[in-house]
Amino acid sequence: MVIGIPRGLFFYLYFPLWKSFFENLGCEVVLSSKTNKKIMEDGLKNCVDDACLPVKVFHGHVMDLKGKCDYIYIPRIISTNKREYICPKFMGLPDMVYNSIEIDIPIIDDEIDLYKSNMSLYKHFYGIGQKLGKPKKDVIKAFLLALHNFKSHIKLIKKKQIIPYVSTIENSEGGYKYNVLLLGHPYNIYDEYISMNLIKKLSNYRVKVLTPDVIDEKEILKGTSYLNKKLFWTLEKNIVGSAFSKIYSKEVDGIIYVASFGCGPDSIIGDLLKIKIEDNYEIPFLQLNLDEHSGQAGFDTRLEAFIDILERRQN
Repeated sequence: MVIGIPRGLFFYLYFPLWKSFFENLGCEVVLSSKTNKKIMEDGLKNCVDDACLPVKVFHGHVMDLKGKCDYIYIPRIISTNKREYICPKFMGLPDMVYNSIEIDIPIIDDEIDLYKSNMSLYKHFYGIGQKLGKPKKDVIKAFLLALHNFKSHIKLIKKKQIIPYVSTIENSEGGYKYNVLLLGHPYNIYDEYISMNLIKKLSNYRVKVLTPDVIDEKEILKGTSYLNKKLFWTLEKNIVGSAFSKIYSKEVDGIIYVASFGCGPDSIIGDLLKIKIEDNYEIPFLQLNLDEHSGQAGFDTRLEAFIDILERRQN
């Protein structure tokens, strides 16, 4: 039995968990190709116009899985943390795919809602195991093993500050000159096509990149404590908490925030960060907005200007 997983959106957070679970059940996991021009064009043709770029690209990844698998895994995600939510587009993602793409492959769209209880995660995977006709004992064992492996994976990333999904280029001659905090949703900063290889470009400028995924959870929570009220968006909480924790500790030379045009949470958090940084701290801040019309030349020009500012401040 072959399970297809689109290489988009929450793939960049939870793929190790999903892969481990399905493989422990005896299934084969197949990924869509890395994002490229064809996948983006297919996504643009088969998605509603007012969706953000990552959702459009995700549709292209679903198209890429046609004929490659027996099932496509698109979970209906409502909440991934207690008392917190994520963007509603994840809740409606399976319905968007059903109504936008003609596809004869069954979609596994079981719900994940951890708003009240973490037991929802167990129910999610148990329900999938039942759909696939697997024995209860095997499903429970696969879930527990996958969860253990995933937690070990997260600890390793945070301990060694390894940026996932991107092979950065080490500068062996002179080491790093600057520390830069790269903020944004994981599917914006880790997808090399969408982000125009931003992390590799920063590495070539001798920049050591930090992302929210490599920052300890305690630091993130401490950073959010500087806000007047609690953020109930999980991804935005991680972004703001990471920014404030590194700003107050003075561990970074600059901050880059990558946002999707048309994303409501992104627009609000981007303005919040910009105002806070400009009003209270002397640190360079660059916001890059991405959509299907973003050009390589303009992107590189703004990045070069940002690096020039870091260099002048250092000198």
